[in-house]
Amino acid sequence: QVQLVESGGGLVQPGGSLRLSCAASGSFFSINVMGWYRQAPGKQRELVADITSRGGTKYEGPVKGRFTISRNNAKNTVYLQMNSLKPEGTAVYYCNAKSACDSNWGQGTQVTVSS
Repeated sequence: QVQLVESGGGLVQPGGSLRLSCAASGSFFSINVMGWYRQAPGKQRELVADITSRGGTKYEGPVKGRFTISRNNAKNTVYLQMNSLKPEGTAVYYCNAKSACDSNWGQGTQVTVSS
């Protein structure tokens, strides 16, 4: 099993930047895909971006060109660099790790985009 701990959330003004980190412990070698999801108040949790063990990335439409997902396998950590943040980006951001037979979530980190 994999344990995930997110960090890096906070309050930022529109147009600003934040970098989220997700540190994994446990069976990191078993992870196929790691992703960032977000859930805004009153809305369903949605995929933001994910990255495979080979470095392949996928981004959902609203964040393309503004967000970058990356991973450091030596540190068992995945990052989400968020630039040009918009108020609609306000949400709890969750890290997810998928293996062949399991899916694990972190506790989430709050991102608030407001002036």
